[in-house]
Amino acid sequence: MSEKSTYTRVNARTRDESRTNEGRDGDSAGQRWVRPGEEEEETESETADEELSCPECGGNVVVDDEHGETVCDDCGLVITEDSVDRGPEWRAFDAKEKDQKSRVGAPTTNTMHDKGLSTNIDWRDRDAYGNSLSSNQRQKMQRLRKWNERFRTRDSKERNLKQALGEIDRMASALGLPENVRETASVIYRRALDEDLLPGRSIEGVATSCVYAAARMAGVPRSLDEISEVSRVPKSEVARTYRYIARELSLEVKPADPEQYVPRFASELGLSDEAKLRARQLLKNAKEKGVHSGKSPVGLAAAAVYAAALLTNEKTTQAAVSDVADISEVTIRNRYHELLEAEESIGLA
Repeated sequence: MSEKSTYTRVNARTRDESRTNEGRDGDSAGQRWVRPGEEEEETESETADEELSCPECGGNVVVDDEHGETVCDDCGLVITEDSVDRGPEWRAFDAKEKDQKSRVGAPTTNTMHDKGLSTNIDWRDRDAYGNSLSSNQRQKMQRLRKWNERFRTRDSKERNLKQALGEIDRMASALGLPENVRETASVIYRRALDEDLLPGRSIEGVATSCVYAAARMAGVPRSLDEISEVSRVPKSEVARTYRYIARELSLEVKPADPEQYVPRFASELGLSDEAKLRARQLLKNAKEKGVHSGKSPVGLAAAAVYAAALLTNEKTTQAAVSDVADISEVTIRNRYHELLEAEESIGLA
C-alpha cells in the first residue's frame, strides 16, 4: 500500500497551507493530507479549549451541579443554565446509606432459588400495551416459558431448593409472618441443603421446621399446632425434624417466652392495651414463682390473656381464647388458677 493511501483529504485552514499543497500529485488547491487520527485529535482539542474557556474574558469555566449552571470563575458569566442533572435524586452521607438507596434493579433475596437474578415470562399472553397475542405468538411464548424454566432449574439441587422455598413462602403467608422470617427460614434451609441434611427426610418437613425455627428466632413464634395446620406433614415429623436441624446447624433458638404470644392473642380477641399489660404482669409474676417451668408457653399466654380480660372487665370466654390459641379449655382453666395463685402469693409476701 502506498504512503498516500494512508492519508485522508481535508480542507486547508490557511492560505499558506493551500499554497504549499498546490500542485502536489495533481491534488486540488486548498487541500492537504493528514493521518486518520490527526483530524479527530485536532477537533477534540479545539472543542475542549472552547468548553474550558469563557467566551467573554477567556477565564476558567466551572460547572455548578447544585444550580445546574456553567459559569465563568473569573467574570461570573453564566454560559449555560437549566442543565439536566443525571445523578440520583437522593443524598447519602456514608457508604452504607448509599448502598441502601442505590437502585440498580430488584434486590437479591434468599427466598428465591436463584436469589431473584433471573427473569420470569408472564403467564398472561399479552403485550406491553395489554393487547392479546396472536396464536403464533402464544405458541412461541409457551415454548420460551418452558425453556426458561429449564434453564432456571438446571440440576436436582436447584429443583429441590425451588420447591422448598415455595413451601416456605406459602406457609409464611398463611401464618402472617413478616418478610424477615421468610428470609431467615430460606437461609436455614440453604444451610441444611449445603450440609447434606436432607437425605431421608421430606422437603416439606425440613421446610416446615425451618419456618418454625425462624419464627422463634425472630421473636414472633408460632406453636407446633399452628405450624402443622398449614403444613403438609404431621406435627410429630415437624418436631422431630426441627430438633435434628437445630442440633446439626447449632441454631441459637431460645425457649419460647409466653409474653411473645400475648399481643397476637389479645389483638385477635379485640382486647385493649390495658388487658395486654395486665396479662404481661401476670406472666412476670408466674416467672418469679417458677410456675412457668415445664408448662407450655402457649397455654400460659392463653390463660394470662383470659385472666387479664376478666380482671379488666372485658368480655371474653374460654371458648374464644381456646379457638385463638388452639389450646383446650381444660388447659386454660388449669393455667388460669396457677397464675392467680402466683399473683396472690406475691401480694401476700
